[in-house]
Amino acid sequence: MTNIKLSAFADEYADAFEEQVRAMRDFNIGYLELRHADKKNVSVLTEAEAKEIKAKLDFYGIGVSAIGSPLGKITLDGNMDEHLETAKRVFNTANIVGTPYIRMFSFYAPKGKDIANMRGETFAALEKLVLTAREYGVTLCHENEAKIYGDIPERCREILDYFGGEMKCVFDMGNFVLENVNPFPSAYELLKKDIAYFHIKDALSEGAIVPPGKGEAKIEQILAAHKQYAKKDFFVSLEPHLQLFSGLNALVGRSFENPYQYPDAKTAFTDAVIKLKELI
Repeated sequence: MTNIKLSAFADEYADAFEEQVRAMRDFNIGYLELRHADKKNVSVLTEAEAKEIKAKLDFYGIGVSAIGSPLGKITLDGNMDEHLETAKRVFNTANIVGTPYIRMFSFYAPKGKDIANMRGETFAALEKLVLTAREYGVTLCHENEAKIYGDIPERCREILDYFGGEMKCVFDMGNFVLENVNPFPSAYELLKKDIAYFHIKDALSEGAIVPPGKGEAKIEQILAAHKQYAKKDFFVSLEPHLQLFSGLNALVGRSFENPYQYPDAKTAFTDAVIKLKELI
C-alpha cells in the first residue's frame, strides 16, 4: 500500500533549528524540508554548520525530505558563476543531511523582458545546474511559482521533458491556484509521472493563502489520485504560508486580506498541521 510521508518547512514554526526539530517530533512529523536554520538560509550554510544540523536531526530522530533551496531564483542576467558556487554548497549540505532532493526554480527574466520568451536562455542556465547536481549525486526538483519560466503546467512539462527525467517536479497546488491554473485534474495529469513530492499550500484564486483543505487547491483529490498512481511511498511537505509577509504580496502581485488570521506563527503552523492530517 502506498503511504504518504509527512514533512514540513519547520522554519515557519520557529527560527531556532533545535525548536524546529523538537516541534516536528512533537507533531509526529518524521521529516522536514530544510530551508532556514537559526535564521540562516540553507544556501549559506558552511560544512561545519551542516554537520551540526545533522547531529541535531539525528538526536531528535528527524529526517530531511528535501533541501528547500533558492536555486534558480535569480534573473537570467545574474552572476551564474556565483550561483553555481552556491549550488555546490547546497548540494554538499544535501549529502551531509542525507537527502537526494533539491527544490529549485527556473529563473526570472531580466528587467524589461518576458520570461516566457526566454526558453533557450532558461534551459541553458538550468543545464548548468543539472550538470553540477549530477556531480554530487542529487536530483533537482523544479517548483512551479509565479514569474519564473515554469509558472504554468505546460512550461513545467517542457522543462521536465527537456532533461529527460534527470529533473523532477515539486507539485505546489497552491501556487497553481494563485496563477489561476486548475491544479486538478489537468495540471496534475500533465505532470504526475515526474512528481518527486508535493508542497502542501492551499489558496483562493483572489490571492489569499488559507489552511489546507480550505481553498481551491484540491489537496485531498490530488493526494488520493497520487496514492493510486505512484505505487510507492511519497513525501508531502507542508508549506502553509499562513502568516502574511511582504514576500508573499510580491509573489502574487496583489495585496489582500487573508480570511484566516492567527496571532503568531506557531498558532498558524499548528492549525495547518491539524488540517493537513484531517485531509490525509
